[in-house]
Amino acid sequence: MATSTKNKASSFLLSRWLNEAADKRGNAKALVYRDTYLSWRGLLHRVERRAQEFRAMGLGDGAWVGLMLGNVPDFVILALALSRVGAVIVPIDPTTATRELDLMLEAAPLRALITRPRGGPEAQAPDARAASPAPLAKRDIAESRRRLQGTLLTCSVYKRDTPKIVEGTEIVLFTSDSAGDPKGVIRTSDNLKAEADKVAAALELDGEAKILAAVPLFHAYGFDLGLLSAMNTGAVLFLEDEIAPKRIAKILRDHGVDVVPGTPQLYADLAKIPTARPLKTKNARFLAAGAKLGEATAQAFHDKYGVRLMSCYHTSETGFVALDRKGQAPDTVGKLSDAIEVRLTAVVSHAAPETAKPEAPAGKKKAAKAEAAASSDEGVIWVRGKSVSQAAISPFAAPSVKPSARAAQVPIGGRDADGFLRTGDIGRLDKSGRLQLLGREDDLVKVDGKRVALGEVEGCLESFPKVKAAQAMVITDPLTGPMVVARVVARGSVEAEEIIDHCARNLAPYKVPRRIEFCEVI
Repeated sequence: MATSTKNKASSFLLSRWLNEAADKRGNAKALVYRDTYLSWRGLLHRVERRAQEFRAMGLGDGAWVGLMLGNVPDFVILALALSRVGAVIVPIDPTTATRELDLMLEAAPLRALITRPRGGPEAQAPDARAASPAPLAKRDIAESRRRLQGTLLTCSVYKRDTPKIVEGTEIVLFTSDSAGDPKGVIRTSDNLKAEADKVAAALELDGEAKILAAVPLFHAYGFDLGLLSAMNTGAVLFLEDEIAPKRIAKILRDHGVDVVPGTPQLYADLAKIPTARPLKTKNARFLAAGAKLGEATAQAFHDKYGVRLMSCYHTSETGFVALDRKGQAPDTVGKLSDAIEVRLTAVVSHAAPETAKPEAPAGKKKAAKAEAAASSDEGVIWVRGKSVSQAAISPFAAPSVKPSARAAQVPIGGRDADGFLRTGDIGRLDKSGRLQLLGREDDLVKVDGKRVALGEVEGCLESFPKVKAAQAMVITDPLTGPMVVARVVARGSVEAEEIIDHCARNLAPYKVPRRIEFCEVI
């Protein structure tokens, strides 16, 4: 069985890249966390030990394994070990609320779930109960539950069949669909290879790069620009598991980190540090995605650190789409990647598909891109390319769409007859070929890079017996950044804290309203 698993794993990209990096870079630094680091050979040794442990538990050969950890060395080691035995990696946010975790586990047929016990360093979220494997145990009786050797991590193994959804599946990254429910985006080895090559070309990455992963590796943006890029190029990966601006600034200064996938809020916080001073980093590539990069934030960061921020457009389904490489147009997300094709279609109602008029393609072919840019196209963004995921899983069945369906009949996240994925984002291509994001077709917004469906928040609020009606919105606080707030029509007497506590029990922490405003009508 072990031999079969090794053969299966030989085609898995992350495992193959680890072998190549260990051969080429040997004792060079691979992973840095706080005051400790692992060389590429040391990382390979740790990974192989975990892989042997997984084989002994019968995990491998396509088994889906959940990994509920933050940006710590164990995440990297275990993810690579799962790749090494041919298992599918399913990262899950350790702060996920109970209801959302239940939906994830209903959609993802996990063979095992690795968690950190309550009270550990990562169990500091408002709803630490999500770190328990209990939701899966409600439906499946565990074959075994054991602590991984030398750690506090628990691995629960369940009696479940190995799913056969997409050939070559290597990782499933969870995001939110238009209704706010969890959606697992399936990425194959081919998707990962195309995405890694696309990012490496756009950022000019090589083995000398130093990448700081301060955004979560369990989200596609952090995974693609962090772990995936480091494994592809042999670059050094620095891990940071909590947003502590002063410590992050020290890492940037002391270690000469030159590649940072971040959010506008992270850079705004760094720019507020009174003792900050210019960095001596050459060819710094500090990316901002997940929300609009305001000109004031971009300028404040440049004034303090001497580095221009690069707006970036990235989605879980498509990977990296566009980048402002020169960092001179923060109101746009820059020019499209040559490795993908993008087209824009008119924003129309799903109830009137016959009015949809697809515009000219832009992206892969320069002539087509120039034509689209010259006409200043505006509309719904569709993406096609080797890095684009071809399937997703959800706890709820998506409506079936015929392959020949018109563009307006394809749901957000679906693909049309030509293989273009409907992102749900609305954008405009200006005359210089830069893409500007204008909004969404649905009510999805982003809070510090994470998707929030306002309808989901409103539904949660109105499920509370003392709330008659509710309206959720996102505002940007000058001190704390983007946050969800709500206006509520109450039934009788109720305190704001009661409503917030109800939301905290049912929503992920970043979806919970920070402020409740009572009103008579909405």
